[in-house]
Amino acid sequence: MTHHAVSGEPHPDRTTSTSHTPEAAALPRAALSAASRGWPVFPLRPGDKRPAGHPERDCPRTGRCADGHRTPEQRATVEADSIARCWQAAPYNVGIATGPAGLVVVDLDLPKDDTDTAPPEWAALGVADGLDVFAALCERAGERLPTETYTVRTRRGGLHLYFTAPEGKTLRSTGGSLGWKVDTRAWGGYVVAAGSTVSGAPYEIIHDGPAAPLPAWLTGLLTRKPAPAPMPLSELSARMRNATAYSTTALRGELEKVLSAREGGRNRSVYAAAYALARLIRTGDLTETAVTDELMSAGQAAGLSAPECRTAIRSGLARGGATETSAA
Repeated sequence: MTHHAVSGEPHPDRTTSTSHTPEAAALPRAALSAASRGWPVFPLRPGDKRPAGHPERDCPRTGRCADGHRTPEQRATVEADSIARCWQAAPYNVGIATGPAGLVVVDLDLPKDDTDTAPPEWAALGVADGLDVFAALCERAGERLPTETYTVRTRRGGLHLYFTAPEGKTLRSTGGSLGWKVDTRAWGGYVVAAGSTVSGAPYEIIHDGPAAPLPAWLTGLLTRKPAPAPMPLSELSARMRNATAYSTTALRGELEKVLSAREGGRNRSVYAAAYALARLIRTGDLTETAVTDELMSAGQAAGLSAPECRTAIRSGLARGGATETSAA
């Protein structure tokens, strides 16, 4: 794999001279430390999480971008000389391009404030943050929490768990598809490296071991599954024997919403569908068993795990006032 050199060309967020404070001196060491592990790095704005340099919308199409805009992922490098030249210019924070690094980083975040609360399907489990959600996912999978891997505490107290990406799979970054406050950084993303400081708060290594392989069960959850074509109304009607035409149409509409939900909104879409269909269960137009079965199939086809689907369905039906005992 070829890693291109980072560019040291001037840009608006560059300071006029490099600070000689201990903090600034630590930044090139942090960049070289990450690179020594085979993780390509690129500069972030001093004291910030955003990449240094110009965004694509402002690309001059000159210099390093003469052949087209070069993204941070494309500019990241492990070359020590290039890193030294770049970090001599300004006290840049350090970004790690996770895709080229062969990494999948699980980002376990904390609520931003008191109004940032868990969605109903997770609140029902009593979770408080991303680590709680991840622990619940591990428990559902029958696996222990994979903490014996390179781990960084983020500036707000969250965690970055580093894993090596599985061979033969190209995993993309995700935002909330695993659960509330649980993101992943892989191809198309990056993480702030340990040693960087954002808004005066540091990113710190709390377990300095090698990155462990991404657990197989987690690989399965992150592997995209193609969404099936919407079920023909005639087929759904045949499966729903005693349902009215109205209720069958309503059910199909909710199933299509689940199947078309984007990453980060799939749990919510299943919950919302269950909540909406609870009314038809109360009126006797649909049975809770039938609704649960169809939403389980649609939710898993959209990329959710069976436990995630069950939790969202139970929460939605309970909130919607469905009266039958929830199916397991």
